[in-house]
Amino acid sequence: MRLSLPAALLAGCTAALLLQPAATATPGPGPQRRDFAGGGSTTSLPLPAGTGLAPRGTEPFELLGLGWDGPPDALAGAVVRVRTRNAATGRWTDWHRLAADTEDGPDRATRGATAPLWTGRSDGVAVELRPGPAGPPPGLRLDLVDPGRGAAPDAAAVRTPSPQEPVLPPAEPPATLTPTPPATPTPPTTPTTPATPATPAAPTTPAAPTTLAAGQAPRPGIVTRAGWGADESLRAQDFDYTGPVRAVFVHHTDTTNDYDCSDAPRMIRAIYQYHVKTNGWRDIGYNFLIDRCGTIYEGRAGGVDQPVHGAHTLGFNTDTSGVAALGTFVDDQPPQSLLGGFAAIAAWKLGLTSQPADGSTGLTVGASGTRFTKGDVVDFATISGHRDGVSTECPGGALYAHLPDLRAAAAGLQVS
Repeated sequence: MRLSLPAALLAGCTAALLLQPAATATPGPGPQRRDFAGGGSTTSLPLPAGTGLAPRGTEPFELLGLGWDGPPDALAGAVVRVRTRNAATGRWTDWHRLAADTEDGPDRATRGATAPLWTGRSDGVAVELRPGPAGPPPGLRLDLVDPGRGAAPDAAAVRTPSPQEPVLPPAEPPATLTPTPPATPTPPTTPTTPATPATPAAPTTPAAPTTLAAGQAPRPGIVTRAGWGADESLRAQDFDYTGPVRAVFVHHTDTTNDYDCSDAPRMIRAIYQYHVKTNGWRDIGYNFLIDRCGTIYEGRAGGVDQPVHGAHTLGFNTDTSGVAALGTFVDDQPPQSLLGGFAAIAAWKLGLTSQPADGSTGLTVGASGTRFTKGDVVDFATISGHRDGVSTECPGGALYAHLPDLRAAAAGLQVS
């Protein structure tokens, strides 16, 4: 395991900040811990005065963020920084800025939160906080997430072979951001076998049928929610569906790239707990996630072959599917195996509704706060980046530069 230091790079966090130490918050309600199946937990440290927390020891955690009971923009203008103590070495990290997460999530969010920060195994935290002009929002708190060992997997779940993945050509240098798609689709090849999580086991969905209709693609192996240890009691128990999926939005999770692929289930459980318990969403926001070894994971519940309504791209969650890369790809190049996973899941998901992976479609803007006017119909490539719909850095310049090649490779997997 190589998660000793956090490496998350959040949108808008590149400017250096020179802050004086924040005052310690006025004593208020003590920590509140909620325990979940498989040893997971979320510990909330109230920040009622909207100031901060002096360095202190805590129960072990691996991801953190600030949440509040007001709307997502209630922390506008605030400056928030955190540092954590490594549980293995006892060393404190540098300061990391947290930014309000207003570009992800459902179109009608009622609670706000910062983007989560993956810290690795930590047992101490300090917070510097300067509220914006409106002051601290109600219910302001720091949430510390321990993903635990995961809920016991479903014994009936089965494992299928890893998918075949297409080879993608390397992108041009990040400054260009416009790699030229290959003239013909690149043939698939066998990916590098990812590390297998030791706990829990990683069951996957059934393999693809042998006969495909025009426009369809083989169904890749997908690690089920049981495979990554989801506690199904956390999420809303009903399922929310949208219309037929006509586009796939590409994301990154803004978390560390320095992880073993066997740690990916822990990271996904932590994001799941944060999205549900801190953000107040009905489930994890993404429909699928992909680790750097190319393993594809089921995200929001409701059926991988169904048009599950996600919470990933503000204003464009309807008739779309959100796929997130575990990691940060602003400057770091995405691994070949991860790109192959993206092409495989996008080709299959779009093929279920006969959408060409290298085509375009019109989407109706479903919320304010996007790059467009609510109610307008906007043309998108059927494989688009998060930044195409909302003013955000996601999915990072390095990953975004590969989208033309991803479209071509995914189209090559679809039967003509």
